[in-house]
Amino acid sequence: MTDKAFLDLLDLQAVDTEIDQQLHLRGSLPELDEFKVTHATLTQLAEKAEEQNAELTETLSALHKAEGELELTETKHGSEEMRMFAGGLSAKDLTHLQAEIEMLGRQIEEAEEEILGLLETREQQEAALAETNKQLADVESRSAALEAAIAEQWKEIDAQVAAGQERRKNFVPLIPEDLYDLYEKLRPNKEGIAIARLLEGVCGGCHLSMSPAERHEVLKEDPPRCLQCRRILVPQ
Repeated sequence: MTDKAFLDLLDLQAVDTEIDQQLHLRGSLPELDEFKVTHATLTQLAEKAEEQNAELTETLSALHKAEGELELTETKHGSEEMRMFAGGLSAKDLTHLQAEIEMLGRQIEEAEEEILGLLETREQQEAALAETNKQLADVESRSAALEAAIAEQWKEIDAQVAAGQERRKNFVPLIPEDLYDLYEKLRPNKEGIAIARLLEGVCGGCHLSMSPAERHEVLKEDPPRCLQCRRILVPQ
């Protein structure tokens, strides 16, 4: 294997390292963590708003029913009072009618009390729902801003990755196929670094220091490879 092939492979490794760093940056932007938090918060707030809206709908339904029943009771109460004031009733019927009017009066009071309670509940629920919707709007606004910031940074990173991949094409044809295949086979298991320099008996990949005898053994291989990490080595 020629020295030039190893040097070209080192250049390729430098380009691949840049690409890997950009891809790592793409997936580790600080905004991504905050975006995940805002997304989870949005889900929780949306569920809370849905529950609050359901509770408010139930209260409004109960209020509508109570107001309808009150109206019927008031109508009946007024009708029975008119019957009583019209006269012509026997003492027994009058007593019975007065008792019924009193009962209707109590029902009206109870209904009015219930309606007042429902009105208060409605007011509290509407305020709580309004606050949740405000929080939702605030978080949605922050989430949109984060999404835009992430998209902008991804655009820049993707452009750099694309440029790196274009530069990569210049080196691949210069490298012997068997050496390139070994490089590609090693990279996934060596944190992306498949080739390193052997400088003063030290592997630039795993930083193992070798004795003269070990260096001699390494240099007998074609291509030379570290005894410990098995990366391809380029002697200096």
